[in-house]
Amino acid sequence: MILQGAASATAQTVYGRPDTILVTPTGEILDYVPEAGEVTVARDRRGRRVLIDHFGNVVATEVPRGAFNGGGDAYTQPPAGAPRGYSQRGYPDQGPAGWNDPRGGYPDYRQYRGNEPGAVTGSIPRDTSVTRLPLDANGAIVDDEQQEASLEQDRVQPLPQPTIQPRNDRPVMAITNKAQAEVVALQVFLDRQGISPGVIDGRLGDNVNKAVAAWQEMTGETLDPNNSEDIMQRLTYSGGLPFTTYTITPADAAGPYVAAIPEDYAHKSQLPAMSYTSVTEALAERFHMDEGYLKALNPGVDFTIPGTIVKVVNPGPPKTGEVVRVVADKAKKQVFAYGADGKLLAAYPATIGSTDTPSPTGTHTVVRVALNPGYTYNPKINFKQGANDKILQIPPGPNGPVGTVWIALSKPTYGIHGTPDPSKIGKTNSHGCIRLTNWDATELAKMVKPGTVVEFVD
Repeated sequence: MILQGAASATAQTVYGRPDTILVTPTGEILDYVPEAGEVTVARDRRGRRVLIDHFGNVVATEVPRGAFNGGGDAYTQPPAGAPRGYSQRGYPDQGPAGWNDPRGGYPDYRQYRGNEPGAVTGSIPRDTSVTRLPLDANGAIVDDEQQEASLEQDRVQPLPQPTIQPRNDRPVMAITNKAQAEVVALQVFLDRQGISPGVIDGRLGDNVNKAVAAWQEMTGETLDPNNSEDIMQRLTYSGGLPFTTYTITPADAAGPYVAAIPEDYAHKSQLPAMSYTSVTEALAERFHMDEGYLKALNPGVDFTIPGTIVKVVNPGPPKTGEVVRVVADKAKKQVFAYGADGKLLAAYPATIGSTDTPSPTGTHTVVRVALNPGYTYNPKINFKQGANDKILQIPPGPNGPVGTVWIALSKPTYGIHGTPDPSKIGKTNSHGCIRLTNWDATELAKMVKPGTVVEFVD
């Protein structure tokens, strides 16, 4: 393919038009529209727009909607070989036991086309996320000079590095257009194995494909993600059906919550905490879900009333074990956690650096771990946000710039941390650090310790 005339992508109208769809190199429909600055737009030999990420990888090609999948709306036509009960709306009417919502509450795939579904309440814009932030002994993020002064006394000798087994080259089978509940079942299965697909939302995409590949590396098996019966059987042995119910408690309804998360850091610093803004946001993170999908599963439900029973996914308990080596793969946008025996323990989709603020290279170590850290904004060493030119103290909380976890690295100002916007993990850029969902960052934080090796690979 010869690409010509690359230009910066500036808005959704440049691509993702109503009469076109974005198709990935593997032939799948892209399940999100990249934001401005995430990709560049070029042309192939046939004059079609091609979206390219900052690593030079082709993200998707824009093609006429009628030319894909034999014509018509790709989402409304049942795919070849669709399971019994696959409806024209793109979800199962009479699918396998355990997938059907008694209320028929599976949302229409078509509502997700061309935009990010379920924007998480209280998220902060990508270009204002702060990631290269060290912490002091009390868990508060401090400036670079303070980090340098304390680094030597905190530095520990790294543990012996295990021999990492070569990456599994077993190919990942292309995933066909699946019913949304079937995709959820696959996501839940992977999540239970410690191979995170990111937010569970019933949508196919790179995060799911990467998780399947990581599971195959971890187990040495080949997983057919299109074999729904096999996935359901595996779920039975790993914790039961992918969906369960949850009763909202008085504590859930009470919070504390904040009305909204402002964009301006000066305003953020005036809040008592960077708390969740709603019950749905809090529950979505608890159950590893996209907030919009949680609402779609429970249409018309008032989540603020204690005693209300809602439908949620069942991701299972966190992964446990001792991680001695973490590999941050920049090209794959994925983090791999290995045990002392060199075997893969867990994998997570990640946002790792950007062209303007690249992540480190080489091997470093974990210096300290802080849960629910505060944040110090310093325009002299971080970035200029709005009109703010003074140091600001931003309180801790899940909607803070680094989420609920900060894993400081021996490379000053860099770390592994959470995010206030989990649905965009693996789809946007960071300011150099490794950004995970809050639940994935918390899981990893409990498996690492000072001296754990962190290696950045291209």
